[in-house]
Amino acid sequence: MTDPAKNIPLQAFHQQHGARFVNFGGWNMPVQYTSILEEHRVVRQKAGLFDVSHMGEFFLSGSEAATFLDRLLVNRMGQLTEGKAVYSPMCDATGGVVDDLIVYCLKKDHYLICVNASNREKDYAWMQARIREWEVSVELDDRSDDYALLALQGPLAAKILTDIGWTVSGLKRFGHQEFNFQGESVRVCRTGYTGEDGFELYSSPAAAEKLASKLLECGQPSGLQLCGLGARDSLRLEAGFPLYGHELSDKISPLMAGLAWTVKFDKAQDFMGKVALASQQQKGLSHQVIHFTLSGKRIAREGTPVRSADGDTVGTVLSGSYSPTCECPIGSALIAVDALQEALMVDLRKHSVQLRLKKAPLHK
Repeated sequence: MTDPAKNIPLQAFHQQHGARFVNFGGWNMPVQYTSILEEHRVVRQKAGLFDVSHMGEFFLSGSEAATFLDRLLVNRMGQLTEGKAVYSPMCDATGGVVDDLIVYCLKKDHYLICVNASNREKDYAWMQARIREWEVSVELDDRSDDYALLALQGPLAAKILTDIGWTVSGLKRFGHQEFNFQGESVRVCRTGYTGEDGFELYSSPAAAEKLASKLLECGQPSGLQLCGLGARDSLRLEAGFPLYGHELSDKISPLMAGLAWTVKFDKAQDFMGKVALASQQQKGLSHQVIHFTLSGKRIAREGTPVRSADGDTVGTVLSGSYSPTCECPIGSALIAVDALQEALMVDLRKHSVQLRLKKAPLHK
């Protein structure tokens, strides 16, 4: 018997606004309010407000925190300064990905780490095991239940935050700052998962509903709408952003996923997975994540085999959706590198359809 899905702090708020819910990673999450297509388009053209309070938040502190992060993650962490954030995969010794996450430097030796909801317990155990193994002087706390997380995304996002009285014009991409909202502190970060300008807002669960209502009130003249996980998925796929368990996994390394820019082989600190990733780079990749569009209306769903022109299976679809921007089905797939020069096909309802390989972001 499976455990019932957990509710996020704004559950009643979303019900009042007509949300439809799905079980996502063990959480009862709003998947849509109107239609996925409408919500997708409003983010591309105006602004959308997402509730992603299911994400996990860890706090890391201690005199060796920066060194520990540089050893734990493939991206460069030691030079991260207050008010800045960095995205990075976290790899195991084989170069496989345990999770991908964002690290925010709050002040010297103090960090907020945002992890994927479905990996929260696994990530915490993994980090604690490395702390013990490497005998580093740090403290790691899981404070996920102390936070709600809203994501305001779209070209008018900055205007809406300005309308509620926050000056965010000085915040650059991956910058963050604390603002006051009705006597409570809200951490505003210029980050997101849609391929548009946007902000992620960390607050207490008690403040989150009042903040969401205020944003909707101030954003209504700009066309702001509530958006669910359905639009979030199609937006991130258009943008070419990986979803853990799809474009990233313990079998798909950052190099295979097209995230070589995150792997800093030249940093002074050796890091988890460095030897395996260096070997992949030297020998050449066996498989690579690619993005594609399809003609027609049929979507190639996750797990659909990808064939060469002579019928050999050379890969597998990782994600598939309809793109409201491209007005056609889109997707990602893991393909054998030596087959990338061939015509690649998928069978959809007994019809063979050719993949049109595209460079992400697809909506640009």
